[in-house]
Amino acid sequence: MGISIEVPGWQTVHIKAVVFDLNGTLTVDGEIQLHTAALLQQLSQKVSVYVLTADTLNSSAQIQEQLGGSIKITVLSGAETTSAKRSFVQKLGPTHTAAVGNGANDIEMLEEAALGIAVLGHEGCSVGACLKADLLVRHVNDAVNMLLKPQRLVATLRR
Repeated sequence: MGISIEVPGWQTVHIKAVVFDLNGTLTVDGEIQLHTAALLQQLSQKVSVYVLTADTLNSSAQIQEQLGGSIKITVLSGAETTSAKRSFVQKLGPTHTAAVGNGANDIEMLEEAALGIAVLGHEGCSVGACLKADLLVRHVNDAVNMLLKPQRLVATLRR
C-alpha cells in the first residue's frame, strides 16, 4: 500500500500516510462536500488517511460519520496544535507522510512531511503555510487528485 512519486530534480517519495487539517482545508464553515468525502475514501484505499483538528466548529463527530471508519479524525486539545500536528507527522514517519493544510497551525506539519500541500480554499491560506508547503492548490480536491494521479505532482514539482 502506498503511492510512489519520482520527481526529477527534486526527490522520490513513497507516501504511506496523508495527514489533513480539517477546518478550512477539508471543510468550509465546518461542512465537507460529498465529493471530497468520496475522494478521501478513494485515497484511503491506497494510503492511511488521518484528519487532525482542534474542532473549532464542533463538527468533527458529524464529519467522522460521513467519512466512515477507514479515516480517523483526531481532535487535538490544548493551545499548541501546531506542535501537536508536527509530532503526529513525526510519529507516522515524515519521510513517508504527506501533509495537507491551510492554517498557521499547519505550518510545522507541512514543513515536516516529505510532501506538504497548502490549500487556498474558500477560507484562505496563511502565508506561512504557503511558504512552507511544496505546493499550493486552490481546493482540497485538487490535492487529493494529485495524490491519486501522481503524474500531476511530477509535472508541477520537477526541476
